Amino acid sequence: MSTQITSLPVSARQVPVTRPTYPVPTTAIFMVLYYCATFIRCEDTKYAQMLLLYNLGLRLYVCIVYIASLFNAKAKLWIAGRRNQSVKRLNSSIWFHFASLGEFEQGRPVLENIRETYPGKPIVITFFSPSGYEIRKNTPLADAVYYLPADTADNARDFIETINPEIAVFTKYEYWYHFFRELNKKGVPLYIISGIFRKEQVFFKWYGSLHRKMLGFVSHFFVQDENSKNLLQQLNITNVTVSGDTRFDRVWANAQQPKALPEIENFKNGEKLFIAGSTWPQDEELLVNVIKANPDWKFIIAPHEISDDKIKRLMNSLSETSGIKFSELNTKDSELRTQVLVIDNIGMLSSLYQYGEIAYIGGGFGVGIHNTLEAAAFALPVIFGPNYQRFKEAKDMIEIGAAFTISNEAELEAINNKLMRDIAFLNEAGKKAQRYVEENIGATDKILNHIQSSK
Repeated sequence: MSTQITSLPVSARQVPVTRPTYPVPTTAIFMVLYYCATFIRCEDTKYAQMLLLYNLGLRLYVCIVYIASLFNAKAKLWIAGRRNQSVKRLNSSIWFHFASLGEFEQGRPVLENIRETYPGKPIVITFFSPSGYEIRKNTPLADAVYYLPADTADNARDFIETINPEIAVFTKYEYWYHFFRELNKKGVPLYIISGIFRKEQVFFKWYGSLHRKMLGFVSHFFVQDENSKNLLQQLNITNVTVSGDTRFDRVWANAQQPKALPEIENFKNGEKLFIAGSTWPQDEELLVNVIKANPDWKFIIAPHEISDDKIKRLMNSLSETSGIKFSELNTKDSELRTQVLVIDNIGMLSSLYQYGEIAYIGGGFGVGIHNTLEAAAFALPVIFGPNYQRFKEAKDMIEIGAAFTISNEAELEAINNKLMRDIAFLNEAGKKAQRYVEENIGATDKILNHIQSSK
């Protein structure tokens, strides 16, 4: 039977679905009774033990975030956003969930196509992280945007009964036991798009019984590569399609019709431009001497975090060069003589790359690199730090000579000098990067075709 998505009206009634966050410390007696009951209800002992640990771990996580919210702005948003939101009751909807902003951009091609195909159908978007919610809470692609409530059985039941999804689409990484189980109980198709699996993940460990159970609640997996499919098949999961990564569709579409940024064009002023995107302090420390050594190039730095203290620290590190913040471009007439532009806002980066010749992508000296494909789609060779192993596209582009990894300042200076001084090498690496993106578009069509004709 095909998945049918109908168009029904939206009720105006607001229903507060997220249950209160328990004060710290949580009442010990309540926790013991609640989780002992959960344990007893489960048929399989090992599964019950893992579910008990999962529920306790979730409560502990909420408690930790609650404490952190007293002094951390992001944690405060995480708590307050869930506590204060009311969820609109819908007769039916299409539900998209994203962990954060990166996953939103990754799943955006599917979201946009669903929006266009079913214009009368309410779309609900949820985010786990404030960095996604706060930036996209007013997106025209959705009728309602919420924080995902904490993954308890009660929250999952209340939320799903309120928005009444006909299908649910989760992007890449997010797996939540109670939400998945509730969708399965209600017969709501659940799709994972742009999924990627590695053997070191909990699903493939001896202690991963609960997480393997979560996989069983998924109607269909759309994965990025054959390795992910093979790993799932080792668990006897066969409802898998190797569709590729929807990010390729997103960045390619962006590169075909980029948003013009006249301020950036004026700053560039016809000169060569090096763009460092989503940088962290470890990245920025390496870039300072590169900037000093290349006065004939201009540089744009777009930090991952743009709080006042982070921007101030970055500007101080650039004190020996001529630097200016983007927010000051309209109040100063020195941008043409300025070598470095610091982007102190969110949302410009994907359009910045159209003006560049070389891209440096931050995060490689931390938990992992950020989006390399946005720059590659504009035919820019990309440079990044050593922590890239979890990213298939980074490994692919290194292999074909479109990307370069560095571990220290000397290695950065060496590859940067090669790219800046050898124009043929620069152009060839950029063409390889762009060709790689173009060759991998098409995941969105595969996903939509399957959803619309699935049985």
